[in-house]
Formats: sequence, structure tokens, C-alpha cells
Amino acid sequence: MLAVDNFWGSFGHKHSNTKHTNRQCTNTLQSVSNERALIKENITSADTIILNLLQKEAKHGLDVLAYETGLSVASIQRRLKSLRSRKLILGDVAIKDPVKVGLPMTFIVLVEMERERIDRIDAFFCRAQDELLVQQCYYVTDEADFCLMCVTKSMFDFEDFTKHLFFKNSKVRRFRTSDAMGNKKVSLKITIQPNTT
Repeated sequence: MLAVDNFWGSFGHKHSNTKHTNRQCTNTLQSVSNERALIKENITSADTIILNLLQKEAKHGLDVLAYETGLSVASIQRRLKSLRSRKLILGDVAIKDPVKVGLPMTFIVLVEMERERIDRIDAFFCRAQDELLVQQCYYVTDEADFCLMCVTKSMFDFEDFTKHLFFKNSKVRRFRTSDAMGNKKVSLKITIQPNTT
């Protein structure tokens, strides 16, 4: 999957007693963390069926969803509108084969910041979000501050990428890179269960 936006994992600042000053990025770590902490969505059995079906194949028509749920087409339309407005469905994407589109190399990068301040964390988050080679970015616990999943066409391209994102960034203390020898499982699929109150 080559989509970078909308999929962010394990957010939450490890330290939150400093003033947040970086407002240039539209989706900061703090805003994403707050949004996820405050919202608890109800997911019905019908919603679960719809979400699981669309997760496997986003091109399913309204008639298929209606048949599988036992609901009317009009009801399916209303539910899809609600699921999207509540951001339970973030988007419909085309999954590309990275090898066939010229991006055969995958790198996992652990990044440690010089000082773990919220403004610096948010600034790096924004830079990673803008990088076309960054497929996924996670703010993590333990020694590293970020874990990046990157795809490139060659080792030379990745070397250039590290120069401008890490070596020329004085806020980065160190980074460690692993080259993926094979993509054995690549998925953003999640298990969905009914959650009604």
C-alpha cells in the first residue's frame, strides 16, 4: 500500500508538560491523540458487515451490501454516509504493487530525536507526512521516538532521503535502518467487531 495519509498508529505524547508551539501542520500528533481519546463510536452488526466487506473489496455495490446485511439499498446509503461522516471509513484507495511501479525496496527506520519536546515532535511529524517515500509513520515508546516505513526504487535514493531528512536535521539525534528482505505480509486490515451501547 503506497498511501501515506490517514493511517497513524499508537499516538500519544510520552511527555506533555511543554508548551505546544508548532501550528504549521494541519494534523498534529496532539490533535490526533485528543480526537481518538474523546470519540467512542457505536458500531452495529450491520455496520460491521459493511466495513468488513468494503475492507476486502471497496468496489462492492449497494446491492451486494444490501443483500449481505438484509437491509434496503436506501438504508445502506444512509449507513455509508454515516460511517464516512464519523470517519470510520477514511477513504477508498487503490492498492498498488510496489515492485511493478518501481519501488521494490522497503526500509524500516527508527528515529530518535535530540530532545523530546512537543514542538520538535510535531515538526518532524509534519516533515514525515510530506515525504513521498514515507509510507507509514508511527510515534512510539521506548528509545526511538518514531518508526518509519519507507519505500524507494534503490539504495541510492534512500541514501539521498536520509541526508535531507536525518543528517541535515539537527533535531535528530540518531536513526537506525533495517532493509526488508521480503514483504511477507503488508496490510492495513483491522478486525472489526460490533460495539453498541
